[in-house]
Amino acid sequence: MRLFPALFAFAVSLALAACGTSSPTSSTGGSSKVGHVFIIVLENKSYAKTFPATGTPPAPYLAKNLPAMGAMLTQYHGTGHLSLDNYITMVGGQAPNLQTSTDCIIYTDWVGTTTPDGNGQVTGTGCVYPFAVKTIANQLQDKGLSWKGYMEDMGNDLARDGRATCAHPDLNTQDKTQSASATDLYAARHNPFMYYHSIIDDQANCDAHVVPLTALSADLASIATTPNYVFITPNLCNDGHDTDCVNGKPGGYESINDFLKEWVPKITKSAAFKKDGLLIVTFDESEFPGEGSEDSAACCNEPAGPNFIGGIGQTVGNLLLQIPVVGGPLATLVNTLGLGTLSNVPLAGPGLVGPGGGRIGAVLVSPFIKPGTVSDVPYNHYSMLRSIEDIFEVAHLGYAAQPGLVPFGDDIFNQ
Repeated sequence: MRLFPALFAFAVSLALAACGTSSPTSSTGGSSKVGHVFIIVLENKSYAKTFPATGTPPAPYLAKNLPAMGAMLTQYHGTGHLSLDNYITMVGGQAPNLQTSTDCIIYTDWVGTTTPDGNGQVTGTGCVYPFAVKTIANQLQDKGLSWKGYMEDMGNDLARDGRATCAHPDLNTQDKTQSASATDLYAARHNPFMYYHSIIDDQANCDAHVVPLTALSADLASIATTPNYVFITPNLCNDGHDTDCVNGKPGGYESINDFLKEWVPKITKSAAFKKDGLLIVTFDESEFPGEGSEDSAACCNEPAGPNFIGGIGQTVGNLLLQIPVVGGPLATLVNTLGLGTLSNVPLAGPGLVGPGGGRIGAVLVSPFIKPGTVSDVPYNHYSMLRSIEDIFEVAHLGYAAQPGLVPFGDDIFNQ
């Protein structure tokens, strides 16, 4: 997410307008047969743009080829804006807070409660959740199952990334990966595992499990070496986040298409996928207000969470003032343009503009899904987490345990 111009555009437009941990449910049908899950997360695109009803889609492999191989989820939604809060939802079920919804420009430690409440949430703000807050990775490892996060370009520039594996900033320092370089387009904010003490505090274990994408090809060589849970983050160009990329590639949908054409066949041709695989391809969020085709819609009765921005006296003005590095100058700039103070303009929550991250869609491919399936059932990132937890028969974390939340069902697993 391009934070600064997006925040500025959103602020100007507003001024002008003056669950706890639960027992898993038994999986039925095809989902109960899945033993390997592969997730590819792309960046910042609306369903309407990616999967247009007419005309040629901007990423044909994603919009045409993949749905023909599996299932199109037409009502899949993100859970917030900007990027990071969505990634955190996907792996741990935590709702947005002030820092995660602004992409943690400063990699701040958690300030607040340290033990999840009855809804599985901790109250406070910060980037790196306390040790008692667990993720799907912790759950799988505790059960003796395997997992890895594969991050494209991570470690290309050690001065920028800090490490070759398990790469994140030092606590309470600026995140140097917020912008790309010509040789390194890794973004820590698109690597959700770096925001949980339950993962990063064990350095050796984290180094073994959060690795560069270049390691995936070798791991796919056999069932024994393929993790049960694979989370793939392309670099800032190949995930569509950037355009006219600093590495000379086009970025946007064109680079998304090229990335998927390269990596999806590697996954679907692997022995692990053929045996019992499930591939999920989705986006973190739709466009942010001010970028065009903006969408902050939510589905599935998404809870705001204890740290939601709107509804607790939070406003655009004091939000900007609290964002490290840029908040004060940005708020001052808006005010000096003669648009008036922003201190009385309320925010919507639970993310930066709420109530959700917009309609983005998702494509699922599996031997247990009939090619060409279309599901109009509403789902979101909490639904995905709950579905994966059901597949591996572990408890539901955070708002994945939300009463009434529907996991992927027979509308998808129909073969």
